[in-house]
Amino acid sequence: MNSKLFLSFSAIIATVSLGYLYFDSLVFLSNHWLGSDDYSHGMFVPLISLFLIWQSRHRIAAAGMTGSWWGLAIVIAGLLLYLIGELATLYVLQHLSLWIVLVGLTIGAIGIKASRTIAFPLGYLLTSIPLPTFLYAGLSSQLQLWSSALGVGFLQLIGVTAFREGTVIDLGPVQLQVVEACSGIRYLLPLTSLALLCAYLFKDQMWKRVILVLSAIPISILVNGFRIGMIGVLVEWYGQGASEGFAHLFEGWVLFMASLGLLILEMWFLARVGSQGQAISLYDRFTWRDNTPTSFTPASSTAGQQPSFSSPAYLFSVALLIPVAVASSFLTQRLEVPPDRALFVDFPMHLEGWTGTSLSLEQQYIDALRFDDYALVEYHQDDNQPVTFYSAYYRSQRKGQSAHSPQSCLPGGGWEISSLKKLDFAPASGMTHQLHANRAVIEKGNQKQIVLYWFKQRERILTSEYLVKFYLFWDALLRARTDGALVRIASLVGPGETEETVDQRMRQFVSAMQPELDRYVPD
Repeated sequence: MNSKLFLSFSAIIATVSLGYLYFDSLVFLSNHWLGSDDYSHGMFVPLISLFLIWQSRHRIAAAGMTGSWWGLAIVIAGLLLYLIGELATLYVLQHLSLWIVLVGLTIGAIGIKASRTIAFPLGYLLTSIPLPTFLYAGLSSQLQLWSSALGVGFLQLIGVTAFREGTVIDLGPVQLQVVEACSGIRYLLPLTSLALLCAYLFKDQMWKRVILVLSAIPISILVNGFRIGMIGVLVEWYGQGASEGFAHLFEGWVLFMASLGLLILEMWFLARVGSQGQAISLYDRFTWRDNTPTSFTPASSTAGQQPSFSSPAYLFSVALLIPVAVASSFLTQRLEVPPDRALFVDFPMHLEGWTGTSLSLEQQYIDALRFDDYALVEYHQDDNQPVTFYSAYYRSQRKGQSAHSPQSCLPGGGWEISSLKKLDFAPASGMTHQLHANRAVIEKGNQKQIVLYWFKQRERILTSEYLVKFYLFWDALLRARTDGALVRIASLVGPGETEETVDQRMRQFVSAMQPELDRYVPD
């Protein structure tokens, strides 16, 4: 079999195996690229990486291509990460696993030395991977606050009366909610990806390239703050309709191109720093050209100019993918055995002096959270402020369907987190577990609310999302179980009340509720 035919055959086997093994992961990626403006740049990243690899083909050949057993070791590490990601219900680990396997196959085929020449194109693929949900939500929430503050500052600077409460901008008769889609993260992620590409192509000193990449963060934040301020001005002049529809989308695209223009202007300026008066064009610093001497020809290089697709390391790596891909079907179709439980529809409305009123979530939240069962009840006792109880139960926490931390969604509707700490409950009568909870104080204007939340995962009470993921992996592997729930309790600090008063009220409610909860979220 000639080398080209063997290359095609091995590439087909590797592609089919990887496609089958990472099918869910690739569908998730494509949905994010096509359905989310935040990651719309992701579909172009693999094409750019392939072009950069092709552009470096002479340097790859000059480095000498000999297979390395390190490639097989890296492929095995990537496949182990696939197992962890599957059992811990983390898509991000699946994406990283695919990337590691691709790097391993590359090293197995052409060796470490040749792979170094395309280290950036391979690493650049990581910019197409969506951030983990909890990291994305936390970053987006912080960007919402910064963008809101900058938008209000811009409005006040030009004489428009505006005030901010969390992520809500008050213009008097009109209030603007700086929602997640306006946080600026859809500028930050693609602009950072572009900045990395520009820094790679910007042939200058390393410190200039680092500054170029880091500058994408303040540029995206400042431009988004300006955009929010501009929307506020248009709303002030033309009414609420100016903040919606095509005008909103148009402003976003125009200002993104302005962000890119600022990045290019920065490159132009950096190209002149330290040039000692010499006229150096930006084209001379920023080029797609391969700088490998044109005198190089394959014949002038050392042996091994064709990729080592017949090397044992590469062949073992490709062959390993086939049984792993077959075994993955049994892993994804594994049966789980959660214990029987009562349905939340029967959760008691009377708990030791507390009287509850059942509430319903909007369908958009039900679709987003993807739980199997939930309870949302507002409990009253005497004339005190009510306590709102919410719990979402998951029978099987697979990828894309798991307990969602309230920390990422608490700073909504104008609320800001003013403090967040761990809280231990002293053992009380009727409580079967030593209870640990996250205690968040959120504020909006003169209003203050205390929120307690924790994760009940099998027999464990957890406050850390990281531990939740670890035990999902551990219990899925050893116990064939990933069931669990999020529990959240909230109450306003009423007029004349202190935080200590509300803490005491919530402790009393938890003592009454916790024994009942075990029937609905069993160990």
